[in-house]
Amino acid sequence: MFDEQGGAVTRAQAIAAGLTEDAVRAQLRAGRWRRAFNGVYWTFSGPPARTATLWATLLTAGRGAVFSHETAAELLGLLDQPAETIHMSLPSDRRIRTLPGVRWHHRTVAAVAVPAREPARTSVVDTVLDLTQTATTVDDAISWLVRACGRRLTTSGRLLAGIEARQRLRWRDALTSAVADVSAGCHSLLELRYLRDVERPHGLPAGTRQRRRRTGAATAYRDVEYDEYRLIVELDGQAAHLDPRRDRHRDNAATIQGWSTLRFGWADVNTRPCETATVVTAALHQAGWTGTPTRCGTCRIPRQPEGSPAP
Repeated sequence: MFDEQGGAVTRAQAIAAGLTEDAVRAQLRAGRWRRAFNGVYWTFSGPPARTATLWATLLTAGRGAVFSHETAAELLGLLDQPAETIHMSLPSDRRIRTLPGVRWHHRTVAAVAVPAREPARTSVVDTVLDLTQTATTVDDAISWLVRACGRRLTTSGRLLAGIEARQRLRWRDALTSAVADVSAGCHSLLELRYLRDVERPHGLPAGTRQRRRRTGAATAYRDVEYDEYRLIVELDGQAAHLDPRRDRHRDNAATIQGWSTLRFGWADVNTRPCETATVVTAALHQAGWTGTPTRCGTCRIPRQPEGSPAP
């Protein structure tokens, strides 16, 4: 049991496992055990690992406590690095003393859906929706939805059901709309912005998103493909494109297969969406698209004749 809890144990658990009060005190006096919190110990002498710290916090919190928010995101694979503060949710009738580095969130028990996983944490859907409510901007909130689906931790259908189930939810309409776009294949906030600010408002053909392709022995997911025109749009967010060599290999493989590739970064899509749409339009026209792009409400770019090069 001690190993399963990261080396953390309560006094009551130790006694139930056959140790006496004197034996527990002897372990502490000898320095073989360390006191984590009142009545909770680490059964080793060195510094606690992250797992041991989390378990000690959970054991201290007691009845009905589960990890939530950023800490649940860490355990579920939504965060790559642990947050400095440990977040825990408690039933609304619980009152507990302040612990250093721990933030308590009180909520109704019915609002917490905990899967059969240890240490106990909120479900992926509840974790994502909790984080949307503590986000400072709607973009930050939407990014949690996108990340959860992009990492294949949940589905847009489950997120939509979770949104509908919550009686109170800030940014409900924006989150619902974002889930619909995520279901279309947007796996990052940058991809979502490209769909909403570049492709749709400028009347470009609808691209296919996150298509799985084999390039030699490797598998790649292309951000946006315009199949009929053999045009690929790659959206280079910092987290997704840390290996330029891999990107070049993928672009070269696509070129050999007769595809053209355009690459855009955050500034291209977020601050210059109309210019980006012009570049994509020119590439599509060169590939045979005969359509006419639509000027969005804020476009300052003069309409280009079909087939003309982008500025």
